[in-house]
Amino acid sequence: MTGKLVPPATVPEWLRGLVEIADELDHHSFTRFSPPPGARTRPASVLVLFGEDELGPDVLLLRRAETLGSHAGQVAFPGGGAEEGDEGPVATALREAEEETGVDPSGVRPVALLPELYVPVSQFAVTPVLAHWKVSSPVHAVDPGETAAVARVPVAELVDPANRFQVRRGDMGWQGPAFEVGGLFVWGFTAGLLSVLLGLGGWEREWDSSDVRELDVALAEHAARTASLTMRATGRHGREPE
Repeated sequence: MTGKLVPPATVPEWLRGLVEIADELDHHSFTRFSPPPGARTRPASVLVLFGEDELGPDVLLLRRAETLGSHAGQVAFPGGGAEEGDEGPVATALREAEEETGVDPSGVRPVALLPELYVPVSQFAVTPVLAHWKVSSPVHAVDPGETAAVARVPVAELVDPANRFQVRRGDMGWQGPAFEVGGLFVWGFTAGLLSVLLGLGGWEREWDSSDVRELDVALAEHAARTASLTMRATGRHGREPE
């Protein structure tokens, strides 16, 4: 079952459009990938948690630890594979979000289930759970072995054309949207889902989709910029003191 979980009129106006359209969406709205016939997929959920502060609407993202065996260092929504005892995708998404970011589930209101999306690399069948952060709580990287950083990223920064481009991997024949915001480099499944939601929610601004960069090069340039900013912030320039 997918679609809205609450009456659209009961959510903030800025989020209402996504809830209203939820019943009309299928996986083709988000991705061209479908499970191959007979494929054994693994159920998973992610929490697409929208909140609001003085900067306007924002979304909760995390950066995975560099030491992980898969998707190391990538930016993602909180979430993961279903476990025995989870009572459906909402329970999985809330459990994973609490374990990864420390978010208090009592302040989170799930408002819609988006269509199940197939991720070929991991063979997960991922259900995005759209939620409203009605009572915000502090968040942090609960386990540094799994999560390197947690951030509330303003929607205004995500839709800023200066922060948007596309990346490609020639060896895989793959190309998709990307964002560089708040020290985070967002690509892959997360960026694709975000890009569609920004459009469906009525937030998207015109951006240059013809700006296509090689993924490895873009990641290396982002890492260099991040390292430079870190050095400036900590007052380290040149060689380390001997």
